[in-house]
Amino acid sequence: MNWLTAVQQLRHDGQPGVLVTVIEVRGHAPRDAGAKMVVSRDRSWGSVGGGNLEATAIARSRELIESGSCEPEIRELQLNPHARTEHGRQCCGGVVRLLLEPLAVPPVVALFGIGHVGYELARILSRMPIQLLLVDSRAEQLDRVRLADVIDGSADVSIRHTLLGEQVLEQLPRGAHVVIMTHDHAEDFALCDAALRARQPLGGIGLIGSGVKWTRFQAQLAEMGHSPAAIARITCPIGLPGITGKDPATIAVAVAAALLQSLPASTPASQRAPAATGLTSDGGARRARRHRRPGQQGAAARAPGGERESRASGIAERAK
Repeated sequence: MNWLTAVQQLRHDGQPGVLVTVIEVRGHAPRDAGAKMVVSRDRSWGSVGGGNLEATAIARSRELIESGSCEPEIRELQLNPHARTEHGRQCCGGVVRLLLEPLAVPPVVALFGIGHVGYELARILSRMPIQLLLVDSRAEQLDRVRLADVIDGSADVSIRHTLLGEQVLEQLPRGAHVVIMTHDHAEDFALCDAALRARQPLGGIGLIGSGVKWTRFQAQLAEMGHSPAAIARITCPIGLPGITGKDPATIAVAVAAALLQSLPASTPASQRAPAATGLTSDGGARRARRHRRPGQQGAAARAPGGERESRASGIAERAK
């Protein structure tokens, strides 16, 4: 794998790395200016010259990865018998200057439910330098013609059609931000339950809905064995406080603004704190009450075979 493919692969996998470039050579050296190498936590691709020169560059790159630094740095190494590093000597006789550029991990935002609000939110977020995952149990909501302006944005967009969004949630990388806004409150509940049980720590969990919906969910999550501290990891309602419009575009703007507050562009993903209150506002999700269909009630939990069972009235009322 060449260095450029390695950069693309690390970005796709959500893994940090460092791009090492020979920017200047004086005298004799193993590689000329322009040689590149990519370093991850456990692998490297390409070469800047081998020997103690390369070993020193790899060691320093991994220090940058572990520290979460996003600042590039220049290091100068002497290649002569008198210049010894912890990795030995290199007697080429020249001087090499290296540029080490941390490859930040793009934030991952997973939207579960691409209805009216989800679509508008996806449109906004697709213009950001993030990895955007769109998940829905309804194939028509993920039609590529419908999502054409989302796919054409600068974000890395992935689309997943699945009847069990929990399976996708379980595969999200560490620090991913989850926004739950499906058409079915039972589906919403199952995703909330799965998010709290996820093995990897998530960056934030946002749930669209009214105060009444959230009160019901809190009670049922407690019945499922979740502690008050765990339940508090979910933010509901979502959206930047003060933006109280109910139309999908306004709600999407409020939610996107809150997300961006928790994802400052200058901060590496490994150092970002989980969004505790950044998704809060009750203006956005109150439209849940407007879209309920008479008589819609249903289940909040899934049976072992994947089917939903009825647990309490009103949980499956449609909000989107």
